[in-house]
Amino acid sequence: MKRFFFIVSILSAFCMGYAFNAVKNNKVEPAIKRVTGIGGIFFKSKDPQKMRAWYAAHLGLNTNEYGAVFEWYQGADSTKKGFTQWSPFNHKTAYFQPSEKDFMINFRVENLEYLIAELKKEGVNVLDEIETFGYGKFAHIMDIEGNKIELWQPDDVEYENLGKSMGAKTTK
Repeated sequence: MKRFFFIVSILSAFCMGYAFNAVKNNKVEPAIKRVTGIGGIFFKSKDPQKMRAWYAAHLGLNTNEYGAVFEWYQGADSTKKGFTQWSPFNHKTAYFQPSEKDFMINFRVENLEYLIAELKKEGVNVLDEIETFGYGKFAHIMDIEGNKIELWQPDDVEYENLGKSMGAKTTK
């Protein structure tokens, strides 16, 4: 009978060790979202000031010197605000280069460092290093048709504080 308990103890210890090792070595990485929404829409304009005024007068956008900010609440957490920027740029801007297009989309992302590393592995043309500002981190890529895309990992609290410090209103 002692021998039976000894064998059962050895087998149990082995199985527990094996199970622990399997769990330890097969960590499942959480799925990291790539794009979580539209962070902004930017386009070239011959007269950005007049364009902002037109959109304010006719479509009700609360504009400021940079365009307009749309305020919304994040679906995953309806207590957290999110923002989308709308900006007409001067038609001679170099900010969209090397793209020759008249527009650029800014995508909100969850983890910019991770995403840039993955995009590089996938052979995507990453144009610059990650830049960090109080209201978020930015990097730029090119798509397969030569469109420059801005990736933004926002800090929505700081972004809202920046807007408030400028006296800017959001469009809701």
